[in-house]
Amino acid sequence: MAQKTPKIPVTDEEPAPLIIARSAHSLSSKDIDRDALKVLSLLHKEGHNAYLVGGGVRDLYLGKTPKDYDISTDAKPGQIRKLFRNSRTIGRRFRLVQIFFSDNKIIEVSTFRCRSEYDIEGEINVLPANNTFGSEADDAFRRDLTINSLFYDIEDETIIDYTGGVADLNNSIIRMVGDPDKRITRDPVRMLRAIRHAARIGFSIEENTWQSIIRHRTELQLCPVSRIRDELLKDLRGGANRQWLQLLLDSGVFYVLFPFYQGVFDGNGAERQELLARILAVIERVQNNKQQLSEAFLLGLFLIPWAQKNFPEMKEQLKNNQLFPLANRIKIALDASLNHLNIKKATIEYIASLLARLTLFIAHDTDGNWPSWLKKKSYFRENSQFYMIYREAAGGETADEIELPAPEKKSRRQRQAPRRSGRTPAFTREKSKGGIFGLRKRK
Repeated sequence: MAQKTPKIPVTDEEPAPLIIARSAHSLSSKDIDRDALKVLSLLHKEGHNAYLVGGGVRDLYLGKTPKDYDISTDAKPGQIRKLFRNSRTIGRRFRLVQIFFSDNKIIEVSTFRCRSEYDIEGEINVLPANNTFGSEADDAFRRDLTINSLFYDIEDETIIDYTGGVADLNNSIIRMVGDPDKRITRDPVRMLRAIRHAARIGFSIEENTWQSIIRHRTELQLCPVSRIRDELLKDLRGGANRQWLQLLLDSGVFYVLFPFYQGVFDGNGAERQELLARILAVIERVQNNKQQLSEAFLLGLFLIPWAQKNFPEMKEQLKNNQLFPLANRIKIALDASLNHLNIKKATIEYIASLLARLTLFIAHDTDGNWPSWLKKKSYFRENSQFYMIYREAAGGETADEIELPAPEKKSRRQRQAPRRSGRTPAFTREKSKGGIFGLRKRK
């Protein structure tokens, strides 16, 4: 066995971690995924410190089965790649290693990261790029929430707690690590993560963290559009959607994310708010049956109360020749309303057609006996599924045994086969202008 790397000592400025012995908690290495254990064991064997971290520790502590098993270690990405041939390095802002196993399982391994942004003073509006490696303590303090900052050591089966995460788990509290004002200012997306975890596991958000979310909610507008969109889709697919909606409304974050919903719930709009809550509950139930919805389908369902408020004709029995003009008006409104989320044009057109045709399916629903002309339409299958989810949310029959359009999958690029005619030459061929690294060849 290789000599193990000594742990970096805690400085005077850092509190010593709380070490929770195996006898004081219910976690066991037997509960950890077998492939994750293989990764941890090999890293230990090669002399590295390595821990199960984040949500995996949190879920196991709460008696749940983790969706992911993430690992942090003092090994650098290059060292990890040498140990695991079935891996690749990803990430621009910070490099981490994905290790592939059967059944499309992926174990992510990251090197301990520094917490430079945690201690930065002065006016900084966004989180700076940071590819610096750090210590075990740094890695704990740089994480967003205390309950996600725990380490589990398979060697002695102890939990290592730098931030008070175990106490917060015991007390059902969501708390930001460090000063919540500073942490949220550095990365406003942390607000969405705090709300997400509070909704999913039914915890309360600690008062200082909650007030910081309210104070800084408009700073979400500083974040890249792609990050906000990805976080929203993660929320809509993650469960506990009704609780998530209530926390967004209570904090005011809802109208920062969805400004086009301003006024929809005002006055007599309580019914529309309840309809949206019920739609989210149906989405959660359907997706708990492992029927994941596409981005367009999710957004279309989410927009039904907005569309009914802004297009009253949706409640009328429209003729076929009236649906296209309605879809076009909805599309124009969506172009303006969803501009801040950078939704693809084709996705907006699809959402507009789903919303416009909803009135058609409402008018022709006779106990599931659809007119033959409607069943022949190319859009019948997906639009009928869309309507059935809406119908259940509106208090109608349960949408059972439906086959939903699956999320779009990104195709992975095939790696090019290696050359077999010897090593690649340092300089390009005679007709080429450039040589190695694009430099010109000497004459």
